[in-house]
Amino acid sequence: MRRRGLTVVLGAVLTLLLGLWIGQADVPYVTLSPGPTVDTLGAVDRDADPCKVTSPAPAPEPTPSGSASPSPRPEPACQEVIQIIGTALPAPGKGQLRMVTVSVISSVSLLDALKGWISGENAVVPRKLIYPEDKTEQEVEQENKQEFENSQTSAETAALKYLGYPVQVTVTQVTSDGASVGKLQEGDVIDSVNGTQVTSMAKLLELVQAQPAGSTLKIGYTRGSEKGTVDVVTKPATDGTPRIGVSIKSVQPHPFDLRIKLDKIGGPSAGMMFALAIIDKLKPEDMTHGKIIAGTGTIDDEGNVGQIGGITQKLYGARAAGTTHFLVPADNCAEALTNVPSGLTLVKVATLDEATAALDALGSGGPLPSC
Repeated sequence: MRRRGLTVVLGAVLTLLLGLWIGQADVPYVTLSPGPTVDTLGAVDRDADPCKVTSPAPAPEPTPSGSASPSPRPEPACQEVIQIIGTALPAPGKGQLRMVTVSVISSVSLLDALKGWISGENAVVPRKLIYPEDKTEQEVEQENKQEFENSQTSAETAALKYLGYPVQVTVTQVTSDGASVGKLQEGDVIDSVNGTQVTSMAKLLELVQAQPAGSTLKIGYTRGSEKGTVDVVTKPATDGTPRIGVSIKSVQPHPFDLRIKLDKIGGPSAGMMFALAIIDKLKPEDMTHGKIIAGTGTIDDEGNVGQIGGITQKLYGARAAGTTHFLVPADNCAEALTNVPSGLTLVKVATLDEATAALDALGSGGPLPSC
């Protein structure tokens, strides 16, 4: 009996040890959890943690010869997320516009995976969905960084359009044998195609390609201070795509310098919140009405708000930051409704105009578009 009892005990111990070993073994999954949130109207340090902007460092003392010290001034440890230089800004509001993030844990054990599956705010997904097998983690992170930078550019474009600074699609070169020879010139701003306003390079491409090659398009343009129209018959490119035979660039004149400074975050999903923050900083009205408002969504140059990933984790991250209202891309509403943290109201938006209207409604107590 003693031998049998000892065998049972040893078997139980071995089973426990084996279970612990298996539980610590890595599995081909990653865990998505609520990440930090950032007030796009505020300031952060180099680790993207909230902080207060201090007075700028004094200029270096002159050397005995009378020239300033050549040593460069270090980058400030704390700086505004959105910096607008060259114009007087209205007094800042008392609210916040918080962008949200998702933390990715790339090394996951079986026990971690089980905990994630049980959790209501975390998600466990196959590793290859986040890190494709043909790319390294570093390559994925670099792509995310590029998407983040692109989202900032589109946010600036969309916000400045909203504020009355239109995009000018300008001709940089007329192809020598192209459709616009003798009709358009270098420096012309293309205003419209067949009466539809050209608001971006993408919009011009869309309008030109809306009809087959050989179609006649009425191009409205501005040349210096003069406006005019000209008929251009499109020609096919080598792949048959209609072309008007010009090279173009996009400019958006505005009387100030605008910069977005935020590191260690990737992906395009902060675009809408950046655009709202730019508008809020330049408008005299406090768009937040003193509230803490969070949101997510990509944005394009036309101000369209797009779908993002990790919506559940972002909702929980926002709620932990004290948010009561969350701006949700319309295409994420169905998924977001499956797991809404208690006390959080979802507000559906599909465009930048809808997002600003929602903020106005939050201030006035008007009806909100809900998911």
